[in-house]
Amino acid sequence: MIEKRIAGKITAAETLQLHVHLAGCSVCKIYQQQSMLINKVFVGFANNDFKLDEAFKKMLNEKIEKEINKN
Repeated sequence: MIEKRIAGKITAAETLQLHVHLAGCSVCKIYQQQSMLINKVFVGFANNDFKLDEAFKKMLNEKIEKEINKN
């Protein structure tokens, strides 16, 4: 439902279910933060067949960790 919500295709009932679930599930909260950050980074890319180099992967992981640790 997190991905569905990010895509903007979630119903009111699903929003409520997700909100209740996230209130008690720290793993899903982290997943949601990571997913939102990844979507922000890759907005505008038309080609999904590209590969990330190791330096970019490392930088992306560091940004994700930094965002997670801010909260």
